[in-house]
Amino acid sequence: QVQLVESGGGLVQAGGSLRLSCAASGRTFSSNAMGWFRQAPGKEREFVAAISWRGGGTSYADSVMGRFTISRDNAKNTMYLQMNSLKPEDTALYYCAAQDGSYYYTAPEKYDYWGQGTQVTVSS
Repeated sequence: QVQLVESGGGLVQAGGSLRLSCAASGRTFSSNAMGWFRQAPGKEREFVAAISWRGGGTSYADSVMGRFTISRDNAKNTMYLQMNSLKPEDTALYYCAAQDGSYYYTAPEKYDYWGQGTQVTVSS
């Protein structure tokens, strides 16, 4: 059974940093693209960042460009999201997702596997 488990969320002040992790189990995703999405209360799920299977290709939402960095360690079957200069508008439930394919799409419907989410709350 495939599982994606996020960790690293929490409460942080504006300007602070957090590092999210997504650990995969049940199969390896070393040949597959992965991504991060988020959903704030009352809003639709939105794309945050995505990474190709080797990590050479990445894509970011305009709202996080220059502040967030996505990376992965295929040996550990784990993906990360380093979040710096956090803003109150970054507050959301952050989801990890993985595909059966290898291209780092930004559309959530392209992803086949999802974690349960980790809450990030940024206070002003």
